[in-house]
Amino acid sequence: MTNIKKAEDIPIGKGSPLVFIAGPCVIEDYETTLEIASFLKDLTDRLKVPYIFKASYDKANRTSIDSFRGPGLKDGLDVLRRIKTELNVKILSDVHSVNEVSEAADVLDIIQIPAFLCRQTDLIIAVSKTGKPVNLKKGQFLAPWDIKNITQKVVSTGNRNIMITERGSMFGYNNLVVDYRSIKIIQDTTGFPVIFDATHSVQLPGGSGTSSGGQREFAPILAKAAVAAGADGIFIEVHPNPDKALCDGPNSLKLDTVEELLIHLKAIREAVT
Repeated sequence: MTNIKKAEDIPIGKGSPLVFIAGPCVIEDYETTLEIASFLKDLTDRLKVPYIFKASYDKANRTSIDSFRGPGLKDGLDVLRRIKTELNVKILSDVHSVNEVSEAADVLDIIQIPAFLCRQTDLIIAVSKTGKPVNLKKGQFLAPWDIKNITQKVVSTGNRNIMITERGSMFGYNNLVVDYRSIKIIQDTTGFPVIFDATHSVQLPGGSGTSSGGQREFAPILAKAAVAAGADGIFIEVHPNPDKALCDGPNSLKLDTVEELLIHLKAIREAVT
């Protein structure tokens, strides 16, 4: 399996330490975002875990027209730029249209293709041509071997800085199911590292009618299983008070639960590599 270097100094892949990608689902305001990022940066520094901060400046795929989407491209990137500078942390966020890519690439260290847009060729090509590492969220509607077609779109631009994030498969009825065979299938089929999204995998899409539900209590179990199955990194959404979060609260973990989980994940990674 290929080792990928993210943002120049974070190796991800076989033989590398488990990478941790975490942050709030969406930027609510600067103060909350800074609080979360500072906590996670301090924690990962202390535990010596490679860390990438994740937050979205716009959630363009919310269930309801009335759902909070975030501050938008300009204001959101300003927040992420400040976090990046003040904490010296690598930044990951998602883009939803080709016209966002250039501005986003000026700030982001890793650019994410959202799961619902993972087959949008023009968007993938535009992101790949920036030369930035690309995180491909595997669509809930794809078989694991189908992701190879998407990685080939990225590689066609000369960009091989790719990681793939597994976030469960959808069979309808507001539920997702994780097949842990997919981690090895994706690794073997594409040759690129696989990240497991533990909190979106316990999401209940549209499960609350005008918003998604979630079962956050199961996220740590799924994360541990994924690392045992060979995942190269874990992706988790967190919040100081998930019940008050403006997006994905039901499937987000509370900040003060992250340390114990991360200690366990690190130990599992070391045991299986």
